[in-house]
Amino acid sequence: MDKLLVARRVATKLRATEAAVDAAMAEATELMGEMIRGRQETKISAIATDPSMAKVAAAIAALSEARTAMVLAHGELDELRLRVGIRTRMDGSEDKVEPATSLREVA
Repeated sequence: MDKLLVARRVATKLRATEAAVDAAMAEATELMGEMIRGRQETKISAIATDPSMAKVAAAIAALSEARTAMVLAHGELDELRLRVGIRTRMDGSEDKVEPATSLREVA
């Protein structure tokens, strides 16, 4: 099978997985916010909601670790792409912004 076609399939799944992890993280943080607001509105003790809040916080931390792992996997797959001789980038349609390493680059 053509390496380029395989790479495109992998890149498509990679981007979809990254987006899914980001979406799950956004949903989980919104859940945490709703739990806090709900507790305050109903005047339920923070002690009563602490176990569930801690579990949601742990889930958010796990999602953060998953996101980091996906970012690292993305970088490794990009390096592999070059090693197997695929020079075409598998960029998605979204604009990518690399972090600036100094204030001069931002200005």
